[in-house]
Amino acid sequence: MEDIRRQQPEGSIPIDKVGVKNLRYPIVLLDKAHNRQHTIATISMFVDLPKEQRGTFMGRFVEILNRYHREIDVHKLGTILKEMRERLGANSAHLEMEFPYFVEKCAPVSGVRSQMDYRCWISASLSDRFVLRLGVAVPVTTLCPCSREMSGRGGHNQRAEIRAVVEFKGFVWIEDLIDLLEECGSSEVYSLLEREDEKHLTAQALDNPAFVEDVVRKVAQRLDAHPQITGYLVEVESFESIHHHEAYAYINRFRSG
Repeated sequence: MEDIRRQQPEGSIPIDKVGVKNLRYPIVLLDKAHNRQHTIATISMFVDLPKEQRGTFMGRFVEILNRYHREIDVHKLGTILKEMRERLGANSAHLEMEFPYFVEKCAPVSGVRSQMDYRCWISASLSDRFVLRLGVAVPVTTLCPCSREMSGRGGHNQRAEIRAVVEFKGFVWIEDLIDLLEECGSSEVYSLLEREDEKHLTAQALDNPAFVEDVVRKVAQRLDAHPQITGYLVEVESFESIHHHEAYAYINRFRSG
């Protein structure tokens, strides 16, 4: 039977990325406190397609995942990308994963424990070089410096999200990146708090007012000083409580891409 995918396409145009998206799959990650953490990732896999080939072999992406026995260790991503290139006859391969990551947090005064989930993602690509990036989205509280200055009794505060994507050498714990970002807001966010914790966090935010511009610069300074971080992108988005818009700030320090 003729393989239609190997036919000459009508338009001889190369395709940068072709593959499968939004495949849910179990993965395993290194956990700083508990050694390993199992979670479910949404995975996308792509390769480039030459102008002479009509289509790629979509089933092979899933076959490659299945070779890793229902678990994907992030340290195997380079091997997976290499296999994608070889089996699909491609020059470049890309893999993206987004997943929830859970960290146990203790409330600042009562010490009550609760689980916080953080949205994380990993992107890896292999062409002339291997590129691995780790991303984390962390909720924080921001308190407006102008509002505090004008009111004399407090200031409007709101939930904000810090999103950072980093390239690194060696190894970086997800937990350490989360901690770095949480320390840059006016105060942290918790899943469970007692009244004494709420009082503490309210006072902490009042003592540490910050615009999104302040937060994004503080994160950038911390990442610049980090010995393992070689490039980064940081976004801060504040979901305003008294304005009908969001406040946003962005810094990109990747060398390329």
